[in-house]
Amino acid sequence: MPPSALPDGEPAPVSGELPGSALAGLASTRLGIYVHVPFCRVRCGYCDFNTYTLTELATRGGTVPSIGIENYADAALAELELARTVLGEGAPPVSTVFVGGGTPTMLRSRDLVRVLSGIRTRFGLAPDAEVTTEANPDSVTPESLAELAAGGYTRVSLGMQSAVPHVLATLERTHDPDNVARAVEAARAVGLQVSVDLIYGTPGESLDDWRRSLEAAVALEPDHISAYALVVEEGTKLWAQVRRGQVAMPEDDDEADKYELADEVLSRAGFDWYEVSNWARSEQARCRHNLAYWSGANWWGIGPGAHSHVGGVRWWNVKHPAAYAARLASGASPAQARETLTAEQRYDETVLLGTRIIEGLPVGDLRGSGRKAVAGLIADGLVDGAAAVDAGRVVLTRRGRLLADTVVHRLIAQ
Repeated sequence: MPPSALPDGEPAPVSGELPGSALAGLASTRLGIYVHVPFCRVRCGYCDFNTYTLTELATRGGTVPSIGIENYADAALAELELARTVLGEGAPPVSTVFVGGGTPTMLRSRDLVRVLSGIRTRFGLAPDAEVTTEANPDSVTPESLAELAAGGYTRVSLGMQSAVPHVLATLERTHDPDNVARAVEAARAVGLQVSVDLIYGTPGESLDDWRRSLEAAVALEPDHISAYALVVEEGTKLWAQVRRGQVAMPEDDDEADKYELADEVLSRAGFDWYEVSNWARSEQARCRHNLAYWSGANWWGIGPGAHSHVGGVRWWNVKHPAAYAARLASGASPAQARETLTAEQRYDETVLLGTRIIEGLPVGDLRGSGRKAVAGLIADGLVDGAAAVDAGRVVLTRRGRLLADTVVHRLIAQ
């Protein structure tokens, strides 16, 4: 199944240049770099990310694709060079790096380190920079993790998804569940912070299955746990199975029960929620790269289909790896299109993202109708009354986290 489509937008300049207004405050803000690695050994049935198996990338004639595992780092470095040129001398040192996918660790560790070295050379890294790579538990070894840690990576995010074999089978996840524990142990041994990602709401997953996965994740003693509700995306294999009646569509009430169970189990184990789908053992263990997204900071996305945001301008790269490589090889920006956010869009995004985090959104940042809505949201048990009155901030209750979209709608409604 093809990955989801990119949004429409205005044409992006071939040079990649940004308006001066977008760069005006760059030096005084944080800058993150996201690197998208679009390769997977198999495509999971629920996934609509911009990823490709090596078979999908091969041409009909069977020739070697113009971009693949062996030379992907070169293309990423070429876009980094473009980013350096576009952002200019006003760019600050990079605060966070996140390598996602796909399966980034299908690349050789030395290539992941080479990309990080390219970021360091072109921009510099902040002294306390957070550098994360996602990983499939089957795609790392003690040796590869040691090489990543020695090369400057500080954190690894492991795709655990579930501890229950039949749930993993429905998701078409191919890793050995026992390898999660081995990967966590190996990462911790070389000084990497560890996060594990879970998915709940898979068809056929019982509440006991979900509890088993949560308890297995807690037993690993990671620094951070993410738990995401399964979304059946149109165009995926799972979507087709649901349409044919082969599997049941996830139910909202079931996912709500599982979210509440996650918050109970993780809180009891010493994890505090800091974003609707994320829990950490300490403030230092929170994912600062993702927090930058939620706070509207600047980031440059490297790779096919990657999105970027600098100073109110958002753009996205062409999706196919071959098209991405071809544009860079010709000296052109890989950006397919872009948009300049309006004041209305920026306000809506501030409310949407600010309400998702534990610090919440200052009540004073809301427009009149939004401020008036806060009292009703407190009365409905969706917003923490003490936080609103004592700290002047909109902070979601657990029930509010379950109904976050409803809260945002009421805050921005005119």
